[in-house]
Amino acid sequence: MPKTWTAFTKLPAKDPAEALGEAMEELEPAPSGIGVFEIEDGSGTWEVGGYFTEAPDDIELALLAAAFGAQDFVVSEVPDQDWVDKVRRELTPVEAGRFFVYGSHDADKIPEGAEPLLIEAAMAFGTGHHGTTLGCLRALDRLATGGFTGRNVADIGCGTAVLAMGAARIWPDPVMASDIDEVAVEVAEANVRANGLEGKVSCVEAAGFDNPELAARAPFDLVFANILKQPLIDLAPHMAAHLQPGGYAILSGILTRQADEVVEVYARNGINQIHREEIGDWVTLTLQNGGA
Repeated sequence: MPKTWTAFTKLPAKDPAEALGEAMEELEPAPSGIGVFEIEDGSGTWEVGGYFTEAPDDIELALLAAAFGAQDFVVSEVPDQDWVDKVRRELTPVEAGRFFVYGSHDADKIPEGAEPLLIEAAMAFGTGHHGTTLGCLRALDRLATGGFTGRNVADIGCGTAVLAMGAARIWPDPVMASDIDEVAVEVAEANVRANGLEGKVSCVEAAGFDNPELAARAPFDLVFANILKQPLIDLAPHMAAHLQPGGYAILSGILTRQADEVVEVYARNGINQIHREEIGDWVTLTLQNGGA
């Protein structure tokens, strides 16, 4: 099996992180993949990393880090093993209320009467193993158990679309799923097909609610937004505009110490907390629009 190297660094802001990610494309040897993402700890720190099939040049990396004000790159050789197989072995199925999130290798373990959601191991984040996704599925199950039926549901920042698919599994009306990232939309569409939900989940590329299809479907009676604290805060007035009176919002991607601030901002927009669940360091909020 060919060898792989990784090179990761951290920066204190988004713009230099994205600029560094673009600059890494010019490295020799060139990375086979580059990732730029915010670390989910509320610190505002960004991580930039690359994957290489040849050992990267330490001097080039040091010069890049200095030029963009980044920490020194940490370079590691990845041990020879099939990482998807490793994740498959370690990623056990998750039960969240009536929902059973699993990989195809565990298809024989689906409990009788469960609502199955297939997400393959190669797409592990957003499967239900992370506390934020697990909390959202539990919140969905809680609403449904309480008698609520979603007739117009949106999943904003859908990632793998596991939440949209959960809603589509239990309710008859089509669900909208959106993500700002084009690749995430493609992953979501692949998952929808794998779960036999074509025609029941529509996936679109959008920043928040900014898409004609979402605008045409609003107002929604249930909106998922499993993203991060600041995007959730920025989304609050738009949520109020797109959520029907009495409609529900299930929010996550929030650390426990950030929850009160999010609740306060949404309350100022007429959307009030009715339930809070903590799973590890993460919080899932269920809120209801009190607007007339």
